[in-house]
Amino acid sequence: MKHILPVLALATLTACGLRPVYGGGGNGPVAQALGNVEVAPIEGKGGWLMRNALNDRLSAMRSGAGQRYRLVVKLDDQITGFGLRADAAITRERRTLRARYQLIDITTGAQILDDTAGSDAGIDVTSSEYATIAGEDTALERLSQTVADQIVTRLALFARKAGNP
Repeated sequence: MKHILPVLALATLTACGLRPVYGGGGNGPVAQALGNVEVAPIEGKGGWLMRNALNDRLSAMRSGAGQRYRLVVKLDDQITGFGLRADAAITRERRTLRARYQLIDITTGAQILDDTAGSDAGIDVTSSEYATIAGEDTALERLSQTVADQIVTRLALFARKAGNP
């Protein structure tokens, strides 16, 4: 009896309408759509990190069929000080990375998706300028990875919903 319960639980999951985004694996429509995305160059150090993160995620799905879409990303990278000591020195910073991205059909030039993604990270400001700069750089690297994950996830959901091959 206790072995039947997990089987029944699994059976009810299929009835709820949940479907895997990457159904069909590398040959599925979502993987094929994502594999056909070319990432346009992005300005600045953050842009270089973001483009590499996006290419890392998308290149795993490339099929060699050629690029069908171009992903254009514009970044807004801000550092704001917000922790203050009694002598008005900043003790904490927040680095915010926002990305506006557009998916463009290369053959028609039509923009088929326009969306934003973003994240932020806290940074301790220390008496060592080197340590503070290293913290800011590390935050940018982490934020690039996080925002790239958000973009690829949203592209996958869009491709599944649109039924793009």
